[in-house]
Amino acid sequence: MLNQQTLKNPATFSGIGLHSGNRVNMTILPAPANSGVRFRRVDLDGKPEIEARVEFVVDTQRSTTLGKGNVKIHTVEHVLAALAGYGIDNAVIELDANEPPIADGSSREFCKILAAAGLVTYPEKKEYFTPTEPIEVRLGESVMTLFPDEQFKITCTSADKQGRFTQFYSTEVTPKTWEKELAHARTFCFYEEIEYLFKNGLIKGGSLENAVVIRDDAVLTTEPLRYREEFVRHKMLDIVGDLSLLGKPIRGHVNAVRPGHAANAELVKKIVEQINKPIRAAATFSPPPAKEAPAPLPAADGAMDMEAIMKLLPHRYPFIMVDRILSMQGTKVVGLKNVSANEPYFQGHFPGHPIMPGVLQLEAMAQVGGLLMMKHASTGRQLAYFMAADSVKWRKPVLPGDTLIIEVEMMKSRGKICKAKGVCKVDGEVVSEAEVTFMLRDA
Repeated sequence: MLNQQTLKNPATFSGIGLHSGNRVNMTILPAPANSGVRFRRVDLDGKPEIEARVEFVVDTQRSTTLGKGNVKIHTVEHVLAALAGYGIDNAVIELDANEPPIADGSSREFCKILAAAGLVTYPEKKEYFTPTEPIEVRLGESVMTLFPDEQFKITCTSADKQGRFTQFYSTEVTPKTWEKELAHARTFCFYEEIEYLFKNGLIKGGSLENAVVIRDDAVLTTEPLRYREEFVRHKMLDIVGDLSLLGKPIRGHVNAVRPGHAANAELVKKIVEQINKPIRAAATFSPPPAKEAPAPLPAADGAMDMEAIMKLLPHRYPFIMVDRILSMQGTKVVGLKNVSANEPYFQGHFPGHPIMPGVLQLEAMAQVGGLLMMKHASTGRQLAYFMAADSVKWRKPVLPGDTLIIEVEMMKSRGKICKAKGVCKVDGEVVSEAEVTFMLRDA
């Protein structure tokens, strides 16, 4: 499948969470093309969302946990594996608790509801990742290697520290092989781990209904093993879910030895590094892309060039923060400042990352507002002294090459004191704003 997919209808499932033991209602909703997969906590104010991306992984102890701020969602790998296994690129997963239901410990029940919901194909193409060179991760006893390939394949060896129940399996992962070969494999643990997990507040919802327990050489389960290699196949199921946190399907061959959630997440991070490597190289060896030149702004009533500005403003290089007055009508004035890479303050603010200081944007508002006051002054040559600034906000950085539009409107005036509202914009977006107060004094 080369085109993006989503669900045709919502898919719902209810159950308990593995680690919390709480009742959970889950609804998987269709989503627009290019929106990706995200979780939505409908039980919290504002219904906060967390994108299913590796940058939001906050814990990998026994499961994969996503977090953003104070919001967390635990044990996301099984439902993500179901979506990725079927090639579903866009979906919203609504939850009324902090983790999806564990179901039977596999992805089987999730596959059932997704199949019943049906799929829709978008005209937009999938964006695949193919490694340009092998990627390797070594984390404790886990070794993960990703090789370039035309398809997505996983070869995996699983064993505990004592080498018990060593298993090996390999398959190409397609929607058909996913559902047949991996989706039914249940989570498992060793009997001696259970006490530790309970003491650490985990697996409160765990039982033989949703996990296989290994005790010595015995396998404790409510039904026969679903696959001869069910343990390693579940590890592969986890790999499918965790690697979906890349946000795009992979064309490559994963070779995993004793994998775990931490190693899976680390492999995704290494993939992201390889994706970003050409971008960083281009940024290092190439000049920054030229910004499209803004359309020239027409002159209007009260427009002033630099010569006229300097007749009123006492400021001189390097402290003139306005290049032109575009218009001046009544109580409103609009000025322009071309932010050149040659501005002297860029040497120290900051080396390698030039940003126009916010206080100089404030100064630009003051100078433009001062021009308006002095233009309307009734007596001789006067200066506008900057007295105060209130409600100051800086919203976005101003960079070399930006054209700063400074809009100032007088709010009130009493004698020689005036208060004005100033706003600075770049490409129509507000980058800073403030209320400034001036006093006129004789020059």
